[in-house]
Amino acid sequence: MATAMKAEERVPKRKSDLRQLRQNGRIPGIVYGKNMGEASAVSVSEKDLSALLRSHPNAVLELDVANSGKQSVMVADVQRHSLNQQQLLHVDFHQVNMNEKVKAHIRIEAVGDSVGVREGGVLQIIMHDMEVQCLPGSIPDMVTVDISELAVGESLHVSDIDLPEGVEAKSEAQQVVVTVLAPQKEISEEEKEAQDVAAEEAESRSDEANHEEMSTSS
Repeated sequence: MATAMKAEERVPKRKSDLRQLRQNGRIPGIVYGKNMGEASAVSVSEKDLSALLRSHPNAVLELDVANSGKQSVMVADVQRHSLNQQQLLHVDFHQVNMNEKVKAHIRIEAVGDSVGVREGGVLQIIMHDMEVQCLPGSIPDMVTVDISELAVGESLHVSDIDLPEGVEAKSEAQQVVVTVLAPQKEISEEEKEAQDVAAEEAESRSDEANHEEMSTSS
């Protein structure tokens, strides 16, 4: 079921008008699609848009534009303030056909208690989201990857993720999603001191070699 969101038409004018719009709690945006002649300028509630991006960023919206009717869209792009990423500046809505497949990025969540981590390994998340392709109404909010059997030195790849029926992975199948690294060996103070001495000696030998080379060339 599509999520409803109300929008208002707007006439693009000066930058000061956009600032005033944002100060009034609304975010400027555009709606575009291959079945539309031209992109239409709209504005939506900042509160509603923020809530949507937090909970269901890939949701199909039933955008109800005042004086223009309803249309099925998805959020295609969001512009945020360069310093304050919580501050929304602009949003692009892409009109979708519910019977045509679309691409979307969905969140990956690792679940389970890794065997490797219990043995002292370090869990490293490589991918936090992946690209999929499916019908707009079938886009999942997220997918999970079970790391329970993941031992030290092992990895899980995109191809290991179980996707819902009708959802196809578009990210490279062999991309590493999560891995368990071997624990770093702790070095004693004596070993650290020995490494420092070795490094100083190597640097000294390098300086002497450079000096001899300069003397020879002169």
